[in-house]
Amino acid sequence: MRSPPQIVLASTSKYRRELLARLGLPFEVASPQVDETALPNEAPENTARRLAEAKARAVAARFPQALVIGSDQVAMLEGTALGKPGNHGNATRQLKAMRGKEVAFHTALCLFDVTSGQASTRVVSFYVRFREYSDAQIERYLEREQPYDCAGSARCEGLGIALIAEMRGADPSALIGLPLIALTEMLAAQGVSVL
Repeated sequence: MRSPPQIVLASTSKYRRELLARLGLPFEVASPQVDETALPNEAPENTARRLAEAKARAVAARFPQALVIGSDQVAMLEGTALGKPGNHGNATRQLKAMRGKEVAFHTALCLFDVTSGQASTRVVSFYVRFREYSDAQIERYLEREQPYDCAGSARCEGLGIALIAEMRGADPSALIGLPLIALTEMLAAQGVSVL
């Protein structure tokens, strides 16, 4: 019986690392160093899918026997992509724009088998409708949470849940950045059982 393959997460995201750790499998983390700019006229789901695979392939050469996990998320509000705000001013603008509206979070997952050269990809979408919160509530939230590294500025696994009116989707872990339901299925197809 062959030993289980090495699992590598091609991401520097602490959120993805925490999510993958939930599965209880040993894994390594590697920085993919990929340009995350969307291509002209590229659909958000396609951007996420392309970047998830690019991230997995970017670290593959360093791990010749591994299964490499790449993931990317694109958040969309009324046709406009919402990136990571990076600072207080951008986060304030994002949260004001999202007030009372629905944001689609498209999270792509790629499992790249370095040995065979085969990549399996999937996009899991999750939809979040935000409350009609006040400017003062935005300020209090940002002071306490400082979600400047989260697309859309609303960290649902933290205090950002108070900004949310409704969430729709098959896998809540996709919203945080790594769709664990899909990943568990993809790993099982490669002979890696979580249980």
